Amino acid sequence: MRPLRFAALGDSLTEGVGDPVGEAWRGWAALLAAGLTPPDAPVEFVNHAVSGAQTRDVLERQTPAALAGLPDIASVVIGVNDTLRCTFDIRAVAERLDEVYAAFTAQGAVLLTACLPDPGAMLGLPGALARPLARRQRAVNAVVHALSERYGAVHLHAAAGEWVADRAMWSADRLHPGERGHRQLALHFHALLARTGHATGPVPSPEPDFPEPTRAASLRWLATAGTGWVARRCTDLLPQLLTLAASEVRHRARGTSARLDLVATHAVASALAALTATGEQPDAA
Repeated sequence: MRPLRFAALGDSLTEGVGDPVGEAWRGWAALLAAGLTPPDAPVEFVNHAVSGAQTRDVLERQTPAALAGLPDIASVVIGVNDTLRCTFDIRAVAERLDEVYAAFTAQGAVLLTACLPDPGAMLGLPGALARPLARRQRAVNAVVHALSERYGAVHLHAAAGEWVADRAMWSADRLHPGERGHRQLALHFHALLARTGHATGPVPSPEPDFPEPTRAASLRWLATAGTGWVARRCTDLLPQLLTLAASEVRHRARGTSARLDLVATHAVASALAALTATGEQPDAA
């Protein structure tokens, strides 16, 4: 009997950042893979996720490589890095995700997707800076939710809930889950797959294998790798984010903040309508 094939696509979240094992990252996808089949049945797990990836990277690089492996299950969890770039375009995000989802469902793979928390809130940014990022993440989540329904994906609502507010679930950078958080993601995906008979192995344990990092270790990470991450994001995003924040302040002073939400909602609706108009979506799987 050939092994069950599981391909994971995405960014640092799926790569496993925040859940170190030895010199490598493990993460929720690897934890989930161990519970997809009984212990005596093999699983072939390939993690294509790369830190910093955007929807374009998933479409152009990760998807062709994953499709070549003929996966039975494919997870596509992506979008936060798109919101953190000055090139953010919800219509382009929708078009890329539509193409990726269509490719895997056309091949017969079970598709896993997820809505994700707002990065501005996780970082504790001031309101004028956080609101534009929150609006972008809501837009991405709305697109992911709509396309997940269209393609019959196994969809996890991970954008809110107790796990998001629980500081123990998160690593030092406050953007990536720690081991406990990765285990929660694996648990929730396993439960969804078990309901449809696609996960027949042991339920992933919620308890960490390793002690949580000390405060000193967290500070060392922030002073080394974390500093580089912040610098890269600031160089790319900060100028536009300051412009967006200035717009937030102006609209708030005029009492017209609701217009920004309406514009974002219209952009999402327009992006999804454009997919329908061009006939790019297949029948729901």
